[in-house]
Amino acid sequence: MAQGEHATTQNLQFGFTDEQLANRDIPFRPNLFAGQTVVISGGGGGIGRATAWMFGRLGAKVAICGRNIEKLNETLNPMRDAGLAVESYLCNIRRIEDVEALFEAVTGRFGAFDVLVNCAGGQYPQPAIDFTPKGWNAVIETNLTGTWYMMQTAAKRWMAAGRPGSIVNVVAVVDRGMPGVAHTCAARAGVIALSKTVAVEWAPQNIRINCIAPGAIDTEGQKVYSEDSRRRSAQSNPMMRFGDAFDVADAAIYFSGPSGKFVTGETLIVDGGGVLWGEFWVSDKPDYFKVS
Repeated sequence: MAQGEHATTQNLQFGFTDEQLANRDIPFRPNLFAGQTVVISGGGGGIGRATAWMFGRLGAKVAICGRNIEKLNETLNPMRDAGLAVESYLCNIRRIEDVEALFEAVTGRFGAFDVLVNCAGGQYPQPAIDFTPKGWNAVIETNLTGTWYMMQTAAKRWMAAGRPGSIVNVVAVVDRGMPGVAHTCAARAGVIALSKTVAVEWAPQNIRINCIAPGAIDTEGQKVYSEDSRRRSAQSNPMMRFGDAFDVADAAIYFSGPSGKFVTGETLIVDGGGVLWGEFWVSDKPDYFKVS
């Protein structure tokens, strides 16, 4: 896909190549994050991977974490080959002991950290009536509880050290519900409400918390959906296309850099206007809602 193009179902490429990640034009000044350390969960793929590359290319030392060492290496090795400062850590964010060990390791390696971007998450399309307790808990524990563990553990360390910090949570557009993925809608809405609340509670310590709500984004995550679902996703916004992972990474840079220094408790929707127009069905659209 050429620079500046956006994916439809015809040219969907399921994420960026290493070459694209390394060479994409960046709309921010060089070395914007020089001397800073950024922790990114879910850094092994998709939005997290693009975000890691963005921060790294802007001079940050980057710590990525996830549950799959092979996926982490797919981000780590090309970034190191490009001369960027990056480390990877195995971490299951659903386990508080893993999260605490992660931040202990990051602090030991880099001395401190300045930014946390929570990209880790996961869900699967299914009618809500068919959720099992196990399936429900898995999504809630990853998307809500795990995100909270990361937020709280980071904030405790910043407060103990008397340091400011920035947290960016990648969530979803939940304003009109998300038929087909009600579990993740509940979890992401919880993260948004949580972020608004602690943005006030933690403001005296100069810790800012913001959210990014992506719409239909061209990443490898689209592979779990049917071609028909992907077609509907591309038509779910008035721009009639997918966004890409850099659209979300750019928003994370905005929140985390000097540009976001007076912004906290906000949710930036990056969905091509989908929240204003169209309809979004992750699973098959029921016949009841089909209008001839």
